[in-house]
Amino acid sequence: MATYRKFIFICNGPDCKKEGCKKLQEEIKELVKSDDHKGKYKIVKTKCMDFCKSAPIVVVNNEVVKKSDISSLRKKMS
Repeated sequence: MATYRKFIFICNGPDCKKEGCKKLQEEIKELVKSDDHKGKYKIVKTKCMDFCKSAPIVVVNNEVVKKSDISSLRKKMS
């Protein structure tokens, strides 16, 4: 199994699903596969993280990103 340096936690609770976590998850997968980030991150799907009003929720680099989108995550991962 490959070694990963960091984890990306993506909430898959009901409110996050309504706000598009599945689409965001696919975008994150593509970003992680890019040359800049290849092999550096492991994506983990989680159950509800109790930030429902701020969905979708992603935790990257030990920081909770509320109402996350791919552009805000790119900044956090750089």
